[in-house]
Amino acid sequence: MRCTYSCRSEAHLLARRQFLGGLAAGAGALVGGFSTFVRPAIAGQIAQDQKRVLVVNMAGGLSQLESWDPKPGTNTGGPFRAIPTSVPGVHISELLPYTAKQMHHLAIVRGVNTKEDDHGKGAYLMSTGRRQTPASDYPVLGAVAAKALAPPDSPLPGHIIVTPGGGGGRGNDAAYLGPRYSSIVLGNGQPPSNSARDEALTAAADDARNALRRRANDRFAQRRRTAQTDAYTYSYEQARQLMERRDVFDVTKEPQADHDRYGTYDFGRHCLLARRLLESGVTFVQVTHSNYDTHNENFDFHLEQLGEFDRSFASLVADLAERGMLDSTLIVVLSEFGRTPNINLYYGRDHWSAAWSVVLGGCRVPRGAVWGKTNDNGTEVVDGQVDHGQLFHTYLQAVGVDSTESFDVGGRELPIADPATGPIKELLA
Repeated sequence: MRCTYSCRSEAHLLARRQFLGGLAAGAGALVGGFSTFVRPAIAGQIAQDQKRVLVVNMAGGLSQLESWDPKPGTNTGGPFRAIPTSVPGVHISELLPYTAKQMHHLAIVRGVNTKEDDHGKGAYLMSTGRRQTPASDYPVLGAVAAKALAPPDSPLPGHIIVTPGGGGGRGNDAAYLGPRYSSIVLGNGQPPSNSARDEALTAAADDARNALRRRANDRFAQRRRTAQTDAYTYSYEQARQLMERRDVFDVTKEPQADHDRYGTYDFGRHCLLARRLLESGVTFVQVTHSNYDTHNENFDFHLEQLGEFDRSFASLVADLAERGMLDSTLIVVLSEFGRTPNINLYYGRDHWSAAWSVVLGGCRVPRGAVWGKTNDNGTEVVDGQVDHGQLFHTYLQAVGVDSTESFDVGGRELPIADPATGPIKELLA
């Protein structure tokens, strides 16, 4: 469906397929990396202490006033009511009735101020915890999580983005951490690209071919081994193991009752796939829901779009809790910014980064908490103001990563998160 309500920024003038194609072209092949030795992981087993991250990206800029921080009865509040949740005293928009029943598993951060109203720059700072500059590039949260948390012997990618139109190719978002930790972009029910053996090639012939390749690699490595040759070797070895685990990406294997409960639209299927991936041991999964750039008809759009989000997201949270995965799975619901309290002449809301909300849950995040407060009409933060850097530190600390430490990359110490800031201690139990 063509987007006719967005702000016509450069990011939104790109076609979805063109954008994803360009993203995948940056790194090319299915997998990459630096480890030469990879052992098969035990299918269906997840180590009790393995931490995972689930991000739901409400792309385009979700309205906090129609979701997590409603202001009914004010000049900025719009037509929707606030409803009670499973946490006494905490109310959210009536557009989220299913999620309201799961709020005792979640926490709301209502005092976000990132001071960035551009789509691209806002998305960058929310995914990396740093502002975009021409002088340097930083890895996104998924790449950092994969580097810090993913078991080195896992046959599955550690960094997966699920989005409509995703073709299974590699992203180019790991910066100096290298292609091993870049995202694989999935969608439309397709497993990663090039993860099936060609039908014309028998299993025996494929085994013989790979045995020859390994001997050639070993001989070459004795004389001219480099990080690049290790990456090439890792690429093939992980791909070989991934071919045996392709069923992990097949969401049709989930019970029909779960499909019905999550919803048979894209976002419902993608949330169900996220659950399947997390249960299988994938370290980081991001699910995209878009496009919330509602400069026109904000209320009609949120009524329809949050109806999809609410049902699927609430089912996912409930399942993670029921299966005992919340203590090991961090949940983050974010956007690049929020929407203006002011309602424009097209019944829309514009870009607003001065006072908006992010939702967290799981791991060390205190259940049912609300941190930060905006004023009566939502125009500014009056208590507990936080920014993207603090949130990034908090995400990592919540899953047990010391975000004040550094990665050793080629002998250089590179801070894991922005050293000029730190975590929100009140959101770490």
